[in-house]
Amino acid sequence: MKPRVFSGIRPSGRLHIGNYFGAIENWLKLQDEADCIFAVVDYHGMTTPYDPKEMMKEKYEVVLDYLAAGIDPKKSTLIIQSQVPEHTELAWILGTITPVSWLERVPTYKEKVALHPEYINLGLLSYPVLMAADILIYKSDIVPVGEDQLPHIELAREIAGRFNKMFGKTFPLPKEALTKGARIMSLDDPTKKMSKTGGGGILLSDTPEEIWKKLAPAVTDPARKTINDPGNPEICNIYSLHKIMSLPEQIKMVADSCRHAKFGCLECKKILAKNIADEFEDFRKKRKELEKDPERVQKILRVGAEKARQLASETLAEVKKKTGLG
Repeated sequence: MKPRVFSGIRPSGRLHIGNYFGAIENWLKLQDEADCIFAVVDYHGMTTPYDPKEMMKEKYEVVLDYLAAGIDPKKSTLIIQSQVPEHTELAWILGTITPVSWLERVPTYKEKVALHPEYINLGLLSYPVLMAADILIYKSDIVPVGEDQLPHIELAREIAGRFNKMFGKTFPLPKEALTKGARIMSLDDPTKKMSKTGGGGILLSDTPEEIWKKLAPAVTDPARKTINDPGNPEICNIYSLHKIMSLPEQIKMVADSCRHAKFGCLECKKILAKNIADEFEDFRKKRKELEKDPERVQKILRVGAEKARQLASETLAEVKKKTGLG
């Protein structure tokens, strides 16, 4: 049997190139090697401030991005988390065996509290339990994540192990698969990761004009104050994007031109803008086709929810029987 994979993204806006190279690109490879379930985790999106009117729209936008990027419903199961209520039912059961001290040590809890001190809630604290339930409800073997999510996967293993010890072997202990994609930084502030909710991100669906509008003012090597100043491409965020998006000969040329002041940063950005636009041209075309066929998209989600609920209900029935609820 193929290993089972689960992964999801919060519905906080259209996906950007950081999401693609940091996660989606790896998902596309995994769906040929494993039994994959990919989700839009909207319950998680409720733990930080959000606009209820925008929630449905944002969920749909992410689904369109998944499909346009190459998530194939014939190979993978695509769901919206809230359409599979077994996730939250299992989360409650797992919450009853998870010590609060385990949750308080998770770094993202402290980060979110600092970011939104006016929005500290129980859901924010128990977020990792729901994440564990997302994974364990399908008895997932592998969870593709970035390094910042490793504490969540470790906690999911601890919760699964505690349940198995208390009630008998039920869940496999999920293993992380570190995403090998590039860590893409914000165009506005290269010290921070590119974000869907903040500025400084290039969306997969951006037109060539929108890509250039965002790249033109992007931060570069601070040493290059004029076109005649030599620079150091290795400390420039734009050059780091060239290493992902450009051909080897272009990368070499850009580095040489920067070091020897053969052209300015705008010329460098123009080459990058064209390469990004060309890379995601097929994505934009496919996304527009999907936008014109909402019934097809809704059918994919219905079929995905039905398949996911069948798997989830089997796990939940087993859990209820072992915990005295069945």
